Amino acid sequence: MAFDYKKEYKEFYMPSNKPEIVNVPKANYIAVRGKGDPNKEGGAYQQAVGILYAIAYTLKMSNKTGYKMEGYFEYVVPPLEGFWWQDGVCGVDYRNKDAFNWISVIRLPDFVKKEDLDRAVETASTKKKMDCSSAEFLEVEEGLCVQIMHNGPFDNEPATVALMDAYLHENGYRKDINDKRLHHEIYLTDARRVAPEKWRTVIRHPIKKLEDCI
Repeated sequence: MAFDYKKEYKEFYMPSNKPEIVNVPKANYIAVRGKGDPNKEGGAYQQAVGILYAIAYTLKMSNKTGYKMEGYFEYVVPPLEGFWWQDGVCGVDYRNKDAFNWISVIRLPDFVKKEDLDRAVETASTKKKMDCSSAEFLEVEEGLCVQIMHNGPFDNEPATVALMDAYLHENGYRKDINDKRLHHEIYLTDARRVAPEKWRTVIRHPIKKLEDCI
């Protein structure tokens, strides 16, 4: 049976609808960076998502095309994720989507090295007839975080984030969002095919203990 990150690492992909503290280890990603409203039809964000999936499936199928990666095992392509920020804004202002900066990502199995990704970028560009050169190999170690499952439209996220903030205040933590540690979302439903009220999104914020802030 193919390895499924959502099932094998439920603590990181399937949180409850109540805030919880997690320590997130290092992970590698295919990443595409950009700026602007993610809802813009045919815009930079939607193009980035297309690039990510083209490369992700090229890597997944590589073993069947004669390209062998050491340690390869059958796996389910992990869900789309995103790191988000806005210049000069602490947190996220959902009313000003044009101001979003984002890094759109899909997790890589540990056996995928940078040279494997570089090859997949070239292969996907040729086979899919699309420029995938904006993709990069990204290593992220999030560390101590608070996370929660958000159910419903993205524009309703502030109420869920407020629950996270209240939980942090009650338990002696604070958010530690900065230019290195970012607002993180994991998309467990396909927004193109599922009604907004049924969307499920993991929201994750980096945090630190209050005594560490002194």
